[in-house]
Amino acid sequence: MASGHRLLLENAQQAVLVCARGERFLAGPAPRSLAVLEGASLVVGADGLIEAIGPADVIQRKFSEATFEERIDCSGKCILPGLVDAHTHPVWAGERVHEFAMKLAGATYMDIHQAGGGINFTVQHTRQASEDELFCSFQQRLQCMMRAGTTLVECKSGYGLNLETELKMLRVIERARKEMNVGISATYCGAHSVPKGKSATEAADDIVNNHLPKLKELGSSGEIHIDNIDVFCEKGVFDLDSTRRILQSGKEMGLQINFHGDELHPMKAAELGAELGAQAISHLEEVSDEGIAAMATTRCSAVLLPTTAYMLRLKQPRARKMLDEGVIVALGSDFNPNAYCFSMPMVMHLACVNMRMSMPEALAAATINAAYALGRSHTHGSLEVGKQGDVIIINASRWEHLIYQFGGHHELIDYVIAKGKVIYKK
Repeated sequence: MASGHRLLLENAQQAVLVCARGERFLAGPAPRSLAVLEGASLVVGADGLIEAIGPADVIQRKFSEATFEERIDCSGKCILPGLVDAHTHPVWAGERVHEFAMKLAGATYMDIHQAGGGINFTVQHTRQASEDELFCSFQQRLQCMMRAGTTLVECKSGYGLNLETELKMLRVIERARKEMNVGISATYCGAHSVPKGKSATEAADDIVNNHLPKLKELGSSGEIHIDNIDVFCEKGVFDLDSTRRILQSGKEMGLQINFHGDELHPMKAAELGAELGAQAISHLEEVSDEGIAAMATTRCSAVLLPTTAYMLRLKQPRARKMLDEGVIVALGSDFNPNAYCFSMPMVMHLACVNMRMSMPEALAAATINAAYALGRSHTHGSLEVGKQGDVIIINASRWEHLIYQFGGHHELIDYVIAKGKVIYKK
């Protein structure tokens, strides 16, 4: 074998591949049993991609002459794909801990929103913050996510609502994409809320006529790279018609449709997403049976957010029905000032307990299916030859400990690896 490999992980008690046959997602009965090897080793090549994974003795023979920049003995430990967080709002300024107290005292999300809190409060502070301030706090948040095992994260704008601040947020996300070790999928979410003094139609006009053409221009010049377009489709925010216009315009620019739907009221957002060829729809607490069926048929993934339902005391999304009907179910932390959680292991635990998912279903939802929701499952989300070498090593003899130990991920995760380089070591 040619020498000069980046990383060898030797003798893992378990290696959770998640997929072993190049599947782009796991749906229906598939996620109930994941591909797991006992006594395995993994090699990442100099290009940062997985070169080999298999029984430890086979790998040892095949690579006996090879040299590695780093070798890690994984005896008694488990290796898993880096986790994928399919929904976050990580760029913002302003503290909203006081609103948590209001919610605990009985205020609803919409009560706070209408009193000028919620998104509006964060928008005001984010507009005032400098780009460097925003980058600094965003960088720290990404570090926290990474230490909890996340190696690919979807990051939304949406606390600007005016073009100037949305661009400021997207520049911050772009800078992190270039400078940080965590993979980023960037989402333009200028339709997160209707700005004060505008109607939903006027806000949609502004986005379609002003925001999107500017983003297209900045994309062409290589200044800002955007992957997805998002709209908060909700009663009192963006109605179905405005949502359709914005998403359709984004799609025509080559953006993947990935939006908030059917969260607080049934809006037929899932049906709209299926019709438009959406890659993903998030929330779905109030989705209809028809919406679920349409998402299954069109392979539109459902990004479920257990922290949101838990913290806002909403009814849980119907994960079991979605899984049983063949919807591609993914998970996200929904990290934002309203749901302050960095940890995908805790999200998986909540999904199992509150949404009645099994542990294999939850892990598939936080790896291959979350990668699918971002259009990245051909490169991320499983430990397979040719995929990016993003791996976590946990100090436990069975992989399920990552979900079972609620809040225990800090003690469990020994290493986080991106492209075959150690980016965190306990």
